[in-house]
Amino acid sequence: MTTMTNSPTIVLIAGHWLGAWAWDAVLEHLTTDHARAIAMTLPGLDEHDPARATKTLDDQVAAIEDVIGRARTSDDQPVILVAHSGANAPVSLVLDRHPELVHRVVWVDSGPVSAGGAFAPDLPEAVYELPLPPFDVLAEQASLEGLSAEDLEQFRAKAVPEPGPVLRQPVELANDARRTVPTTLVCCSIPSAQLLELARAGHPMFAEVANLEHLDVIDLPTGHWPMWSRPRDLAEVIGSVVSRAG
Repeated sequence: MTTMTNSPTIVLIAGHWLGAWAWDAVLEHLTTDHARAIAMTLPGLDEHDPARATKTLDDQVAAIEDVIGRARTSDDQPVILVAHSGANAPVSLVLDRHPELVHRVVWVDSGPVSAGGAFAPDLPEAVYELPLPPFDVLAEQASLEGLSAEDLEQFRAKAVPEPGPVLRQPVELANDARRTVPTTLVCCSIPSAQLLELARAGHPMFAEVANLEHLDVIDLPTGHWPMWSRPRDLAEVIGSVVSRAG
C-alpha cells in the first residue's frame, strides 16, 4: 500500500456541546470522495471523562495539536482545520501558536476570535458547566433553521454540558502570522455580505475577519448547524475548498 504524503487531512471540530458524532452525516460524503477526514471530540466534551468539566481551552488546544501532529506524516503534509461555532476559540489559539502547521482553516458559521475574547467572561466561577439550553432559548442566540424534530432530539440526547473554564477563559493572541493562514468562511445563518460589512465596521464578533490576508467566502444558507440541516452540501463545500487548496 502506497501512502500519499501530500494528500490533505481534514480535521473537523464541532462547537459547544458537540463531539465528533456531530459530523457523521458530513463524513458519509467526505470520506468517499475527498481527502482523509478526521472528526474529533474536544476535551471537556467526552461524556465518559469524569474530569471533563475541569478542562480548559489550553487542554483543547493541546488535543488539536496532537491530532495535527499525528496527521502530519511529513513536513509538507497539508492539514486543513474545519471549525464550527464555538470551536473558534481553541482553533484561533492553534493558529496563533502554530500557523505553519495549518494549510487552511475553514470556519463553518464561525470565525476567528479577537485577542482577549471569551465566550462568557462573566460566567460565575461557581458555574461548573453549562448544559444545552432549552431550544426556545437557544433559538434566540443561533438559528435552528433546517433542523428536523429528529435532529433536535439527537442534539438533546447527545449534547454534553460545556465546561465552565472553557467558556470563561480569554483567548490570548500574540502572533500576527495567524492572519496569513489561508481562510474560508462558510456563511450559513448570516449572509457573507452582511458578515463582511460587520467585520469592516469593527463588530466584536467579526472584527478579526477584516485582518485576514487570504480570505474566501462561501454562502450556504441555512441555520447554525449545517452539518445536520445540509450535510451533503456542506461536505461538497469542504471538498471543493480542499481541492482548490491542494
